[in-house]
Amino acid sequence: MQASEVTGLLFNQLSFRGDRQNVISSNIANVNTPGYKTKDLVFEDEIGKVKKEKDLPLYTTNSKHMTGFEPTKKNNQPRLIEVEGLKEQNDGNNVSMDRQMSEMSKNKIMFDALQSSIKKDSRLFKSVIESSQKN
Repeated sequence: MQASEVTGLLFNQLSFRGDRQNVISSNIANVNTPGYKTKDLVFEDEIGKVKKEKDLPLYTTNSKHMTGFEPTKKNNQPRLIEVEGLKEQNDGNNVSMDRQMSEMSKNKIMFDALQSSIKKDSRLFKSVIESSQKN
């Protein structure tokens, strides 16, 4: 049972961060593999589309909202990609240890923040249950 809908989203992001950590670790493990290309795990979401389109579509949740617009579609499936535009070594490998260690640190910070948010959300849910039992 999840404490709230937010908790479900937080757990999805936590899972994504764990999977992304595995991809980063794989990149580091292949730093000396000839021809290996750096990979990353990304979400195809509306933010990426906005950068291309410059407009965010309206989402109607009420019959009084403006019509004629497509609702925002959520795509929560991560996708493994090859990172382009990185400097290659003579053997064709483009893994940069500095970049991967930086990405690993950023990913860990996000992972820790998500864990903290889940704990806070759960404590809030627990306090609501406890206070309802007292009445």
